[in-house]
Amino acid sequence: MSKPVVIAIDGPAGAGKSTVGLAVADRLGYFFFDTGVLYRAVALEALRKGIDSRDARELSSIASTLDVVVGPSSVSDGRVCDVILGGNDVSRALRSPEVNAIVSSIAESTVVRARLVDAQRRQVCPPGTVMVGRDIGTIVCPDADLKIYLDARAEERALRRARQDGDESRPYAEVLAGIVERDRIDSTRTVAPLAQAIDALRIQTDDLSIGQVVDRIVASVRSGLRTTS
Repeated sequence: MSKPVVIAIDGPAGAGKSTVGLAVADRLGYFFFDTGVLYRAVALEALRKGIDSRDARELSSIASTLDVVVGPSSVSDGRVCDVILGGNDVSRALRSPEVNAIVSSIAESTVVRARLVDAQRRQVCPPGTVMVGRDIGTIVCPDADLKIYLDARAEERALRRARQDGDESRPYAEVLAGIVERDRIDSTRTVAPLAQAIDALRIQTDDLSIGQVVDRIVASVRSGLRTTS
């Protein structure tokens, strides 16, 4: 059996990674995996157990024993996948303001990132996998067949996140501030910071439709496969 194709899609919060990645996977018949759900699952477990998001030892224990299953979405409520944690559907809970507030701190943990890298790599399956996150092309799958870096202005990403969360009571300024702070933490952390891989195709999505972005990525995948076949 030939080696599975890996498409790595990185970018900041709200750039459209999950929406685009899922559509690309559907178009190509590939498996879709959003690595961010693993960090969110660790964050949710930490909240439930009353563990400080800076407690490296306890977070390492959670990451090492994480009982999580990720699968295709079975509910039309805005989610892109089902996440079952300890036998319970936590797909919506993973997007709560409480989880949002600490997930970057969790993701900054050296031990958590170390514990989750292998778990992310094990998700790759034939005929191909579209994996999205913030360090896929640089750390998790540095040999990916295609690396994409999606970006957009912080203001545009905040609008998208507000629509995605569906919380009309939350002021736009608050959502924007959260996006800006998330960018700062993700790009300045000492371990696997958010960065564009040197061989990644950068796509600025502000003025592009989802379909246009998907078309461009699928064309790049098919062009690359023809070249290497």
